Amino acid sequence: MDAEDFELPRSRAANERLHALIPGGAHTYAKGDDQYPEHLAPVISHGKGAHVWDVDGNRYVEYGSGLRSVSLGHAHPRVTEAVRRELDRGSNFVRPSVLEVEAAERFLATVPTAEMVKFAKNGSDVTTAAVRLARAVTGRTRVAVCADHPFFSVDDWFIGTTPMSAGIPAAITDLTVSFPYGDLAATEEVLARYAGDVACLILEPAGHAEPPPGYLEGLRELAHRHGCLLVFDEMITGLRWSEAGAQGLYGVVPDLSTFGKALGNGFAVSALAGRREFMERGGLRDTHDRVFLLSTTHGAETHALAAAMAVLDTYVEEGVTARLHALGERLASGVREAAASRGVGEHVVVRGRASNLVFATLDEYGQPSQPYRTLFLRQLLAGGVLAPSFVVSGALDETDIDRTVEVVADACGVYRKALDAGDPTPWQGGRPVKPVFRRRA
Repeated sequence: MDAEDFELPRSRAANERLHALIPGGAHTYAKGDDQYPEHLAPVISHGKGAHVWDVDGNRYVEYGSGLRSVSLGHAHPRVTEAVRRELDRGSNFVRPSVLEVEAAERFLATVPTAEMVKFAKNGSDVTTAAVRLARAVTGRTRVAVCADHPFFSVDDWFIGTTPMSAGIPAAITDLTVSFPYGDLAATEEVLARYAGDVACLILEPAGHAEPPPGYLEGLRELAHRHGCLLVFDEMITGLRWSEAGAQGLYGVVPDLSTFGKALGNGFAVSALAGRREFMERGGLRDTHDRVFLLSTTHGAETHALAAAMAVLDTYVEEGVTARLHALGERLASGVREAAASRGVGEHVVVRGRASNLVFATLDEYGQPSQPYRTLFLRQLLAGGVLAPSFVVSGALDETDIDRTVEVVADACGVYRKALDAGDPTPWQGGRPVKPVFRRRA
């Protein structure tokens, strides 16, 4: 279907209902309709495997499923069966379920670089718990976050550093400082500037580029030499880099690490893991002042822990990480070839590890462009591809990848026309998509 003729009347009406009742029209800002071309933000009816259907009846090949959380595909039978078994057995009790120890054993067997684990419901819970624990262990107040990684938590210590800092006291924001990824000398300057006051360095161990040789090892040495903890945010890298996360792939053991997203294949479960000597500060067998580490009413719901165990088993037994890499490599190669063949190889750019691909849309000057992203997304949607990123799931097959490449090729043809015209506006179909973090709506 031509993008000019592509309409989503039922989704448009559903979005109006969403905005009337839910601030932002979604429960995650990255899912907001401002992230999509105007009036072309599909509202999802259901999903199966690598496909989703919107309320208008359109079927899409989907990428970045659940903001990277649904890595096995929607309604994965092994996961749903594990969840279904628990639903009739009760989900939450006044004392721990036996599934809590079984899930902990399964997690620590898969991520052997950690010695203890505590489960919660979302990534922010566990990253904030890691920060609190690091402050308690070190007796220090400041947190150093990697400036090159976009998100760590919805809590004040991080959100106060973004353009959406309304409602957060400066006194809290001032306690968070930043360091650049891959630059040990610059990081040491930060630690020297706040000598004896930085509790931890927190970062994603890898992003769209591989860590420089020796960087993660050097960062661990640097952190320990300056008396602070090293925290790996493995929300994205966990399972997608290896079954044991980036720490398992690169062989660098952090003091604490946090997992989520792929861990539950869409079910709400996250994990704080780390060295026993630190994790026990939040327990009942330590002599230091107690740390209120994590205490969540729903953090150990049995069906979510069952989902996590099924996910871990599936990854290990079926080699899912390797499959994600193979699918991603096929997609990246196809997209790059399609873009080059349409003369936009320097403007539609695929980046990242094969299991975690993103794309950049660059203007005629080689600068990131929201108007060109809008044009590109609009063409993809009309072709039946829902792709805010090119992050693959294990449910995709080669037919899905090849179909996606065909749609991308058509989109790149339109992209070339816009570049030749020097103006993407005629192909935008309305206002451009917007960045998530901005001061005004």
